[in-house]
Amino acid sequence: MVERTRLLRETTRLLKQFPVVALLGARQVGKSTLARAVAQSRRTVSYFDLEHGPDLAKLDEPTLALGERRGLVVIDEIQRRPELFPALRVLADQRRARFLILGSASPELLRQSSESLAGRIAYLEMSGFALDEVGADALDRLWLRGGFPRSFLAPNERASFTWRRQLIRTFLERDMPALGIRVAPGLLERFWKMLAHWHGELWNASELGRSLGLSEATMRNYLDLLANTYAVRVLRPFHENLAKRQVKSPKVYVADSGLLHALLGIRTADEIDTHPKLGASWEGFLVQQVVTRLGAERDECFFWRTHDGAELDLLIVRGGHRYGFEIKRTDAPRLTPSMRHALADLRLSRLDIVHAGADTFPVASRVHAVAARRLLLDLKPLPG
Repeated sequence: MVERTRLLRETTRLLKQFPVVALLGARQVGKSTLARAVAQSRRTVSYFDLEHGPDLAKLDEPTLALGERRGLVVIDEIQRRPELFPALRVLADQRRARFLILGSASPELLRQSSESLAGRIAYLEMSGFALDEVGADALDRLWLRGGFPRSFLAPNERASFTWRRQLIRTFLERDMPALGIRVAPGLLERFWKMLAHWHGELWNASELGRSLGLSEATMRNYLDLLANTYAVRVLRPFHENLAKRQVKSPKVYVADSGLLHALLGIRTADEIDTHPKLGASWEGFLVQQVVTRLGAERDECFFWRTHDGAELDLLIVRGGHRYGFEIKRTDAPRLTPSMRHALADLRLSRLDIVHAGADTFPVASRVHAVAARRLLLDLKPLPG
């Protein structure tokens, strides 16, 4: 059992402030388990699982079923009944109960919830296990297996890999159609596998489209589908008025490192070390761990690159401060000309080079080399 203290604390805080809290994330990421942990501290709890027929039937008349409830009301798999949102608006205004709704995001779910519950709902996105939950000693295991609880906690590497491959199949064949997404599973699987080989690269719809014989618009639609269901993470470019041409295409990552490795057919740590996507896999994994550790919001996170070759793997902008991060699969990090340009051009408050070595040490003014295994010690959550 892995304690998810940070998420439990944040969910509890939001429930005190908002009548409705939406806990969103990929299937099997642990949303239901977290909801049960939240419920343990409550005196009165009602639970509805919309994959369970009787519970689904109870909510045919949502106002009658929920109107007299008190305490905490948990509704799991809310994406199966998006028409509940207008009723939740009325119930939220009555302030008799607090509602914790769990779901896999989709454009329709987000649209209806934002339209119906504006000012009444808070969103909390939930990913798999993070380094602060499993501990720095488990870094390599977390990188290989990813953060899905059943994958990370599997008894061996073979069982973990098999579980992830089955999750991919279930996601494509059952979960996507259940969200109203009508794309042939085989075609979407080919696209997802192509993105795995594109992991950490600039998005290029025309090149991907040529490979699949599909239009750029279709490629963008497929990318949005996978991003909205937490299968893919899109990192936006940062650009401002500089005397340099800056890249304006986003970077794409498979959201979970374990799913990336399953899509690439990587089963063991030895296979990662000899794979062409070694550096990109390490980069994507550490970008996510840094973002989680610092508590950065999605709209605060960018990458930066110029057409002259200067770049920064991760830029976090909060308030008047800019924090830069370079991810290097090396045990001997150094300050490069590209990093010097980032420091000067972006006016960074600090730059951290996250590396695979054992020690954290200063490299230059405002520049530190931070060992990945010391992230929890040497990187503190951002203020504010």
